Amino acid sequence: MGKKTIQIFNSIVNFIITMIIVMLLAFAGYALWDSKQIYGTADKSIYAVYKPTVENEGISFMELQALNPEVFSWLTVYGTNIDYPVTQGSDNMKYVSTNAEGLYSLSGSIFLDCQNSKDFSDFNSILYGHHMEHKAMFGEIGYFSDRNIFDAHRYGNLYFDGKDHGIEFFAFIHTDAYDGLVFTANIREEEMRQLLLDDLMEKAMYKRDIGVTIGDRIVLFTTCSSASTNGRDILAGKVTDETYDDPFTNAEPNDGIGQPDTGVQSGFVKEAPVWPLLLILILILARLIKYALVKYYENKQNRIEQCKEV
Repeated sequence: MGKKTIQIFNSIVNFIITMIIVMLLAFAGYALWDSKQIYGTADKSIYAVYKPTVENEGISFMELQALNPEVFSWLTVYGTNIDYPVTQGSDNMKYVSTNAEGLYSLSGSIFLDCQNSKDFSDFNSILYGHHMEHKAMFGEIGYFSDRNIFDAHRYGNLYFDGKDHGIEFFAFIHTDAYDGLVFTANIREEEMRQLLLDDLMEKAMYKRDIGVTIGDRIVLFTTCSSASTNGRDILAGKVTDETYDDPFTNAEPNDGIGQPDTGVQSGFVKEAPVWPLLLILILILARLIKYALVKYYENKQNRIEQCKEV
């Protein structure tokens, strides 16, 4: 009976271990597939066909607008993968999980605060985007915490109202999600405008003097940050009627900016899968439990046999 009990127990343990392995592998496979799907829908190449250019006179962009009339602009930050259409909803929640084609997507869209004007005529306009790995959406904003990257990436472009407009970046700021002044869109009072401008310059990790005043139009690109709890990274720029040449046009390969040396974890570190380690630990634990129980029943059986002999 003792040997039969041990055999049955071994079979049960082996079955449980096998099922655990199968479930973990299935979960890992699904997680990898799901992650690939999310990042696939966020890749800038998905929207490249819609990008307005001088050659196509914005016809491709109008095709995207036909799919989703809430698309109204196109944002490009030179030397990065930030090259996306811009949307605006009736609230600031819709495009957190809706893509530029108007379909549900966890990667969301780059979107303008619902309080701002679509012609970027406000003193301060706020653009939101998810902080994603693989340099998708606003995933590269945090890279500007590296001084070399901030210094090298000075210009961008905003297409709206049927023509291009320039962006000149003047500050990189780290703050938190509850910074009421920074995240108040469309400030009208001159006193509050100056207060915001002074506040941005005071909080800036890096800044450059380009003569920004309360009479200018500024735009804040904001995304989540891993540097602190409820942290937000903001790249601040001035919108101009003058456009700027892309200094990275001939750079090869054009895969966005590199990983900075300080302040930001690499995508590999953040996304290193933990399930293999978990699987190994579970298997080791299961084997130890099995070994202990088998030894327990063997010792018990030996004692029974010894008692019988006595």
